[in-house]
Amino acid sequence: MTRWGRGTERRDLIRALRAQGRYGPGLREVLPALVAVVIVVCGTVAALAAGYRRYGAGVLGGALALFAVLVPVAVRRHRPSARRRLGYYTPEEIAELDAQGLALAVSRMLRRDGWRALARSDTQGRPRVRARDGSGHRLEVAFRPVAEPLPDEEPPVRSAHRTGTGPPLRLVVHRGTFSGRDVQWARRQGGVRLIDGPRLRRWAHGTPLDELTDAR
Repeated sequence: MTRWGRGTERRDLIRALRAQGRYGPGLREVLPALVAVVIVVCGTVAALAAGYRRYGAGVLGGALALFAVLVPVAVRRHRPSARRRLGYYTPEEIAELDAQGLALAVSRMLRRDGWRALARSDTQGRPRVRARDGSGHRLEVAFRPVAEPLPDEEPPVRSAHRTGTGPPLRLVVHRGTFSGRDVQWARRQGGVRLIDGPRLRRWAHGTPLDELTDAR
């Protein structure tokens, strides 16, 4: 076989492997990332060199200390179990959780956003989360596929014997989509916020709850 024939055969083989997802990216696909890495590394080295010339060895020591702190944090953040404990979940992880697991995930996400949260079941065994922030605002979280109260469940109780913070805000979390009837129910209740599937996934990805709803 000629060199031209071998080259054509190799290109065809590479195309077939790429179509099957069994061949790595080409140089053109990874070149921008490589250039970015080189720029960042060169910029960091240049900044350290300039700092060393101006301020002495203390700059290098501070940079190394900062590096020693940030690297373990970044590694833990990207480990799935550690990431979830910090309150970050992928859409696939959220979809696979059972009711109790979803309550635990929401309590972790609330802690990530600055709330003191506790997940527990009510007297009927339904998962619930109760939370309080540093200002004394209270939050109660319920989980169900529909927002309308179940036949054996009372509407949110508004306790008047609370000073300063007022009644708790109620959050209803649903991995699917709320109907117009659900939205109307929440409006009639007052103090009820609905977190549907898209909002839940954004929250799990890292968007603060305050940006999804006025939860304080």
